[in-house]
Amino acid sequence: MTTYTAPLRDMRFALHEVFAAEKTLTALPGFAEVTADVMDAVLEECAKLCQDVLHPLNQVGDAEGCTFKDGNVTTPKGYKEAYKQYSEGGWCGLTASPDFGGQGLPEALDYLVAEMVGSANLSFGLYPGLTQGTILALSAHGTPEQKKVYLPKLVSGEWQGAMCLTESHAGSDLGLLRTKAVPNADGSYSITGTKIFISAGEHDMTDNIVHLVLAKLPDAPEGSRGISMFLVPKFIANPDGSLGKRNAVSCGSIEHKMGMKASVTCVMNFDGATGWLVGQPHKGLAGMFTMMNKERMFVGSQGISQSELAYQNAVVYAKDRIQGRAADGPKRPDKAADPIIVHPDIRNRLLFARAVVEAQRALALYAHMQVDISHHHADAGVREKADDMAALLTPIVKASGTDMGSEITNLCLQVYGGHGYIKEWGLEQMVRDVRITQIYEGTNTIQALDLIGRKLGIAGGRLFKGFIAETDAMLARVQGRNDLAEFVNPFKDARQKLIAATQWITEQSAADANLRGAVANDYLRMFALTTMAWMWVLMAEQAIAKKDSGDPFYEGKLYTARFFVTKVLPQIAAHDSLIRTGSAPAMAVPESFF
Repeated sequence: MTTYTAPLRDMRFALHEVFAAEKTLTALPGFAEVTADVMDAVLEECAKLCQDVLHPLNQVGDAEGCTFKDGNVTTPKGYKEAYKQYSEGGWCGLTASPDFGGQGLPEALDYLVAEMVGSANLSFGLYPGLTQGTILALSAHGTPEQKKVYLPKLVSGEWQGAMCLTESHAGSDLGLLRTKAVPNADGSYSITGTKIFISAGEHDMTDNIVHLVLAKLPDAPEGSRGISMFLVPKFIANPDGSLGKRNAVSCGSIEHKMGMKASVTCVMNFDGATGWLVGQPHKGLAGMFTMMNKERMFVGSQGISQSELAYQNAVVYAKDRIQGRAADGPKRPDKAADPIIVHPDIRNRLLFARAVVEAQRALALYAHMQVDISHHHADAGVREKADDMAALLTPIVKASGTDMGSEITNLCLQVYGGHGYIKEWGLEQMVRDVRITQIYEGTNTIQALDLIGRKLGIAGGRLFKGFIAETDAMLARVQGRNDLAEFVNPFKDARQKLIAATQWITEQSAADANLRGAVANDYLRMFALTTMAWMWVLMAEQAIAKKDSGDPFYEGKLYTARFFVTKVLPQIAAHDSLIRTGSAPAMAVPESFF
């Protein structure tokens, strides 16, 4: 049986000491009352819920899974009751507007909540995570009537949100979708088509499910320019928010998956279902991306959450399991063997996990704070700068958080040896559960292509230049700090390699149409390592300032920072070399060879 303890000390360190969240966030309109005490109280309550209610259901839910009968889905035992407790606690509407019953708290705080929920029970966390994305999309693009009827119920958690994009023939290329929307005389639309891979498309935990569906109008242009977004509820809502008649939307089957078995994935059939246009005709993809950008960072938090959970349990096992003797002499002479944590290989695995997860937590928190600034700051120039940084970091948080989440869970399973392969210990579930995070909400290669193909080109490279300017400011602040040199110098070297690689790609891609696609994943990993090194400079700066306080927490931060810059960051050189091989090694091979 696995255990989970919310890493509140580390979260508070990043939130309050590294990023001074109280000062930064309370200065924003609408957040004046979000003090450090308020933030800590939210985190502590969430930790209790995660540790006492959600995590005990994690392995139980995996073993039982969701069941499907006669179009209805039943979630595992305890999930419906846990969801009721979760929604009644106000967690579904944490960041939603108070106008609709939400708490109006920052996205930065919501990230830390999402990470804890993901660590406690990844399958459970997907249900409210999708609802929050639906709330965001309707808040940004819905009509006043749609907001009045649907948002209060979504915010309260009484109703579930779901996003319906994928079709059997149209995954990443949504321009190929065939779902149709035919106008009705009353201003509604008849939606017909089938969607697959729909998380939370049908279940027994809420009274209603509100689907945001991508479909094409009869006069739609070809491709992605012809996609519109529609609100299609399971039960049509009356003007007062009460439930009316059942809509013509149904679950045809559920998927039998590798992991995330307590999170239902549905085939959804829309048979002339009544829907309403959300936003402008043919602009549905832009509207859906309001939701997807939040979901992509949310999925990044899922990867980080599983890294944290795997690390915690692997450390407990490594301290308890005795095998062999330390190479430099016995450490537990009173026992038949030493605990395996004395062995260098085990320490390398555990420290890799810790060094990465702590840097990624800081990076994700920083990115979410940029979202808060971009939404709330009074100065338009500051909002644009923060929006640029959030846009640049979104594919990095999503892809690196989940790529490394999969890598770390596998490393921690290896710490267990054969026991890691056995269900009862729980590590194999983490490996299975986290694997989907590299695929959904846009595969990680799509994230890499977004970074290298779109984000770098916006406004003549403005986003990348903003990243350089931000790190320039940090380097200017720590210039001459000999006590920080062991962390600053490796970051400077990594940043320079990233700058040079970016310039090389820009120059070479003009003559090689396949270059960006061939090197995109290496480039994203290179960028991710550089940003994590940046986070470690910021964390080391705070740790050094307090290392003589008597609190071993700060010395531990420095141990981990040193491991990162010496044992993890050097990977950047390999990715740099791989980038410079270009596309020829793959694209010069004739198709007939395969």
